[in-house]
Amino acid sequence: MTVEVGKEAPNFTLKDQDGKDVTLANYRGKNVVLYFYPKDMTPGCTTQACDFRDNYEAFADHDTVILGVSPDPIERHTKFIEKHLLPFTLLADEEQEVANLYEVWKLKKNFGREYYGIERSTFIIDKEGIVRSAERKVRVKGHIDATLQFVKENLA
Repeated sequence: MTVEVGKEAPNFTLKDQDGKDVTLANYRGKNVVLYFYPKDMTPGCTTQACDFRDNYEAFADHDTVILGVSPDPIERHTKFIEKHLLPFTLLADEEQEVANLYEVWKLKKNFGREYYGIERSTFIIDKEGIVRSAERKVRVKGHIDATLQFVKENLA
């Protein structure tokens, strides 16, 4: 299944930082920023999460929830949230099922080493569950501002 703008977002259920099931379809009626990131507590991922945190109210003002997904376990998500006071939900995709569903689990190369990991990506889903934006190979700098601008201009 390919995730495409204009098509319904693939549904899934994952555990959140509290061990509770979170199902994407349960957010119908709200806009969703679904972002995939490689790893809790790393510099780029921390910057991205803190940028979302700092703009959390602005997203909420536009009826938009933020869901972060990484392959980290629940316990690591809990520590990440506590350390950086993150007000949004993080989902544990330890088996990379949802990362594969959204086609963000990719072969990566770093310093001559090949490994599989998350390709930083953001999907903006409207209140009807339709993908309105799919951004892959995201650069952290300026990304949250651009995401918020998209929500304001297209999902208000």
